Amino acid sequence: MRKIVLFLVLLLVFTSCKVSQEVISTITVKNTLNIDRNFETIEIDISGVASDKVSDLVVLDTDNEIVTSQIVDADLDGKNDVILFQPTLKANQSKKYSIAVSKINRQIDTAYCYSRFVPERTDDYTWENNKVAFRTFGPVAQKMKEDGVKGGTLSSGIDAWLKRVEYPIINLWYKRNDEKLGAYHKDYGEGLDNFHVGVSRGVGGTAVKVDTSFYFSKNFTSYKTITTGPIRTSFVLTYATWDANGKQIEETKHISLDYGQNLSRFEIDVKGTETISSGLTLHKKKGVTNKDDGNFWISHWETLDDSEIGTGIITTKTYFSGSEKYVTTKKDESNHFLHLNVVDNKVVFYSGFGWVKSKQFNNQQDWENYLTDFSKKINSPLIVTKN
Repeated sequence: MRKIVLFLVLLLVFTSCKVSQEVISTITVKNTLNIDRNFETIEIDISGVASDKVSDLVVLDTDNEIVTSQIVDADLDGKNDVILFQPTLKANQSKKYSIAVSKINRQIDTAYCYSRFVPERTDDYTWENNKVAFRTFGPVAQKMKEDGVKGGTLSSGIDAWLKRVEYPIINLWYKRNDEKLGAYHKDYGEGLDNFHVGVSRGVGGTAVKVDTSFYFSKNFTSYKTITTGPIRTSFVLTYATWDANGKQIEETKHISLDYGQNLSRFEIDVKGTETISSGLTLHKKKGVTNKDDGNFWISHWETLDDSEIGTGIITTKTYFSGSEKYVTTKKDESNHFLHLNVVDNKVVFYSGFGWVKSKQFNNQQDWENYLTDFSKKINSPLIVTKN
């Protein structure tokens, strides 16, 4: 009797699962490259879905299993309009997925991709995923520096936080730093901040070249967090109009970082120039710079304390305009630059790092292989078609 009751209960649950799933659309995702692909985010428009159903949307694979996804208000109009997920595809493989309404949600909710404004540490904006973390600096830090107040920072460079654990560390490190000033400069087993930025471009800060000199903005003036979650964190940083030897530059940075990736995506709205450059700091003018014009990337590899680190910037063919190793006697202003064409007042590039101590990369060749593979993927994105 008990077996019969259990069977009926299971049958009821199974049937209710089937009934509760209302398929909105089906898609095919195709990998046209001869390499396996993962950690690439697919964006599916859900703006036509009824508002009372959006929060229950899930992505299903062909086995009717729920794939981790994230719903985002990409245009900040107050309505969720995109669902994100990351398919795993073998070389030249295609897979089908469904977007469905389901009350049964088995998604991972941990915000591995996280970012926030940090007023307790002056006014940083900091972001991370399960592989890397970054930060940059706000207007209070700028004013402190300009007024000669200790602890100020005047820089629009991008700082690298060298994490070596999968779980989020931003709040942990800032809390530790509140308890003991400078604590995040020491590695307690999770990583540390030992990457000097100063006025350099850090890992992907921007500049405009006029004649033989580079000019760049001051700190960001305002921010807007768009989303955090299991797949992506994204936000917008706005900068005051700045002068590049007579050119008035307007710049707004839309930055995102996806799960499993070592590179942040920068989509920059820019006016006042036909080209802009993104740079990698050359700490003490040491280390090895490299470039691959065919795959549109630049890199820098160096020893950092008791380990090594690779930094890199990649773009697509549309925006690529060459590269330059710029060395100067001015402190922190030696950078390796990737030059970018401004197309319709916009540039897009990716920048980030790989730290040997995180056990993701063993050497310079591993890092540069990663950049090449990443370049192939963004220059031949996954093809998504609706069925």
